[in-house]
Amino acid sequence: MSVLRVGNASGFYGDRFDALREMLTGGELDVLTGDYLAELTMLILGRDRLKDPAAGYARTFLRQLEESLGLAHERGVRIVTNAGGLNPAGLADAVRQLADRLGIPVRVAHVEGDDLGPRYPGSLTAHAYLGGFGIAACLREGADVVVAGRVTDAALVTGPAVARFGWEPAQYDRLAGAVVAGHVLECGTQATGGNYAFFAEGGGPLGGGRDLRRPGFPLAEIHEDGSCVITKHPGTGGFVDVGTVTAQLLYETAGARYAGPDVTARLDTVRLAQDGPDRVRIHGVRGEAPPPDLKVGRTRLGGFRNEIVFVLTGLDIEAKAALVQEQMADAFAKSRPAEVRWELVRTDRPDADTEETASALLRLVVRDPEQALVGRALSGAAIELALAGYPGFHVLAPPGKGAPYGVFEAAYVPQEDVEHVAVLDDGRRIPVPPPAGTRPLEPTAAPDLPEPLPPGPVRRAPLGLVAGARSGDKGSDANVGVWARTDESWRWLAHELTVERFRQLLPETRTLAVTRHVLPRLRAVNFVVEGLLGAGVAAQHRFDPQAKALGEWLRSRCLDIPEALL
Repeated sequence: MSVLRVGNASGFYGDRFDALREMLTGGELDVLTGDYLAELTMLILGRDRLKDPAAGYARTFLRQLEESLGLAHERGVRIVTNAGGLNPAGLADAVRQLADRLGIPVRVAHVEGDDLGPRYPGSLTAHAYLGGFGIAACLREGADVVVAGRVTDAALVTGPAVARFGWEPAQYDRLAGAVVAGHVLECGTQATGGNYAFFAEGGGPLGGGRDLRRPGFPLAEIHEDGSCVITKHPGTGGFVDVGTVTAQLLYETAGARYAGPDVTARLDTVRLAQDGPDRVRIHGVRGEAPPPDLKVGRTRLGGFRNEIVFVLTGLDIEAKAALVQEQMADAFAKSRPAEVRWELVRTDRPDADTEETASALLRLVVRDPEQALVGRALSGAAIELALAGYPGFHVLAPPGKGAPYGVFEAAYVPQEDVEHVAVLDDGRRIPVPPPAGTRPLEPTAAPDLPEPLPPGPVRRAPLGLVAGARSGDKGSDANVGVWARTDESWRWLAHELTVERFRQLLPETRTLAVTRHVLPRLRAVNFVVEGLLGAGVAAQHRFDPQAKALGEWLRSRCLDIPEALL
């Protein structure tokens, strides 16, 4: 059976620079992908474009390609990336110029149609999430490098699979299998032991004999029926097992239906099996018609933000915090920012043997449409307290003048309203029609839960001793996927970790809408917390603005766990 080997060399803008070359030299590949875009990245690129209309793409990709384009050409590896960002045509031209300078005969194509800025006046960026069929059209016409803008992360994998196997738009199961493979690959080393809950299992920071200092990047061996094997190049660091793949499948997802522009993949049908060392087989994935609308990611400038962290040391921490808040309130009476948030972080401990561990942090965050109200007015008021405040007054860093912050918002447009186009090296433009059939996204029926464990002795212990977790952000919402590694642990977790228990363990979520989704085949529950991240990552709403560590906080909380599981 024909196998398509698709690798990943980037999970975000700023990922390991050498990964492109490492993936090309480390083993066999047919296609090498790079994911450079995220909600925050679109805002960053939007600000770049304000300064220079010719900018708007991930410049790092060009520097990586300068040392790797010859390797890719020699080895017959095609490169597919969304590094085009807001300006895929500009990056495609830059790649052609680079290839000409290096004397490497490559054909470069790009995908466009995602930019919907004119429809959303006032937005810094507004881009529809396109699917993989435009990428597939470029590859079928012989492109060696395909540059896209805001396609879905999984489209970087579905596009090459469609081109190789000739899948039709209605072959939903096969497309869904490729979407799942793409979702596993999209965040790079998160599939090979990076950010993994059980990284230290077996003792030591290297993961009990598994070298996690420099995990290798993942690849998928995709078969014509849509099944695949997730693996990595031989001899590279990290590891691939059912746990690392499960963790990534739960990352930044919601319910059982994982909707995209090409297909809705049913995560509740995914089956995982260890297929040898560093090999996990994914099979059984079912797909449904995609939804009728495309998601549009919009960013805009929300105003200006500033932050001061006061250090409170020793005794009377609460009284010191109260004093500085009252003193700043007097200053704010003259010119109060639109939003003022205080947070006392008790990092101190009694009778500490270092000054740092005797200190707590009082964090002040202000926002306002006017920079003046978060800049000089704030910094001046804080600095004036240096000799007039609480004993031991100092701050972590001098207050600045305030910086602009962004807001991410989602909108939706009918698929047929977006002109998805593959633009070839010779200037030809190939329209990509919208899917012939669509299906509105519906919730899935509640699955049957396993039989609960019989009563027995319990012990107070951290949840993380028996369950893994991975969390992330989607706009203003956060998700926390929690999975059990054994059937017995799943029988307990499925009944114990309810929405009510989740809220008890994470008090920050108690006033927010929380939805639990159950995925029995992954032995997992996935929680979506609405509004936890305010206006999104760029707004820096909370201490952990992308909710990256929310799952680890949950795993550290204690509850009564059956002794049989410990």
